[in-house]
Amino acid sequence: MIAFPFQQYLPGVAVSAALAVAATVVSSRYGAPAMLIGLLLGMACHFVSDIKRMRLGLDLMAGPALRVGVALLALRLTLTDLAQLGWQSVLFLVVAIVLTIVVGMIGARLLKVDRALGVLTGGAVAICGASAAMAIASVLPDSAYKQRLTSFTVIGVASFSTIAMIFYPVVGQYVALDHQAMGFFIGAAIHDVAQVVGAGYSVSLESGDTATLVKLFRVAMLIPVVGVISVWMTMSRSVPTASHRIPPVPLFLVGFLLLFGANSMEWIPPSLSHSLAGIAPILLLLAITALGMKTSLRDMMEIGPRPVILLGVETLFLAALVLTFLLLR
Repeated sequence: MIAFPFQQYLPGVAVSAALAVAATVVSSRYGAPAMLIGLLLGMACHFVSDIKRMRLGLDLMAGPALRVGVALLALRLTLTDLAQLGWQSVLFLVVAIVLTIVVGMIGARLLKVDRALGVLTGGAVAICGASAAMAIASVLPDSAYKQRLTSFTVIGVASFSTIAMIFYPVVGQYVALDHQAMGFFIGAAIHDVAQVVGAGYSVSLESGDTATLVKLFRVAMLIPVVGVISVWMTMSRSVPTASHRIPPVPLFLVGFLLLFGANSMEWIPPSLSHSLAGIAPILLLLAITALGMKTSLRDMMEIGPRPVILLGVETLFLAALVLTFLLLR
């Protein structure tokens, strides 16, 4: 009997898929973020990662599948979408993203936690929550500790994002934001895409459309941010005597840019573009369940309260920054 190469990956892929389906069902029933449920279910099945024949499939889902999913996010956005925001809003969003990541790095230093956690949490809060956390983690140095930090970041940003989805519309109404400004606030300050959509359209159709557009721009910023982090991490690990060559750009970043350009030029048929874009959240959910299975809950508990404080500070900083911009413009 001929053994196909994919057969060695099948057990781990099958388990990841089963947990992803379960997470989707629970999410649709109770309204909780699917990625958070997938991560928690994966962590509950951590013992699976100890089974040798599962490891290749789990590595495939947590690595290559994740990168393909991030690249496919490009199909949600075009240059026309970005033009609708206006240069002032675009410039502010870029500055806000950079400042939030810087606050994360400074906060990590002040709280005496790993600098990688500051980069992970800052990027996740600033850009697009769990997806950003996993994309940034993919260019950080490999270690068991990195998996632990990534899992914490996904749980943390999903939790803070859900809280923000409930309270940010109330805050916007309190400071008398109009529907467009409310949408901008929600889209610029809430971490995960699902919570942005939920909060935006709970206010009005105009707020929901604006929130989604702003959020998509933040998603697009994932690529330059991850590229800069990749270069920075590579150069900071290099020895002084090594030649200072430009580090190679991760292929999934190149794929994102190519797909974004092709989608903007309408080279991809709309039906195909929508279908491929729909695959992105599926791959990301598979990736997060696999990551969960590779993460020990006991190790997670050892992280302590300081990372939670860091995430809270980053979240409040971004919200305050966006509100200040809207009230002063």
